[in-house]
Amino acid sequence: MTAHVIPTLIGVRDMEAAKRFYTDGLGWKVKNDYGISVFFESDGASPIGLYGREGLAKLMGTSPEGSGFSGLVLTYEVSSERRVDEVLAEAEQAGATILKPAEALPWGGYGGTFADPEGYIWRVGHSAQGQD
Repeated sequence: MTAHVIPTLIGVRDMEAAKRFYTDGLGWKVKNDYGISVFFESDGASPIGLYGREGLAKLMGTSPEGSGFSGLVLTYEVSSERRVDEVLAEAEQAGATILKPAEALPWGGYGGTFADPEGYIWRVGHSAQGQD
């Protein structure tokens, strides 16, 4: 198996609220809306999609129940420290919870984290290879 993984599906409890967070709050554009799942335009990156949590769990053969840190962190790299601050502010304005404010990172770079309204963790960071 190669390390080429696409798309990433996020199992959500409230599809409409999740769509509003990512579209109205973060400005993402919907590419396809199938009702039970929604995929966003990806600008060449790995696509991100939303899927009803119970349906996705059933599709994967597991329980939709769970709590705490899942061990999964979604990462968004941007082109400047200023943009890290802007994205964290946009996410908070849209209803995200800031888990760790942006700061200089021990390995060089700059970043912070937020949890979307469903509790999924996003790391926003800047490095020499970042994109907007």
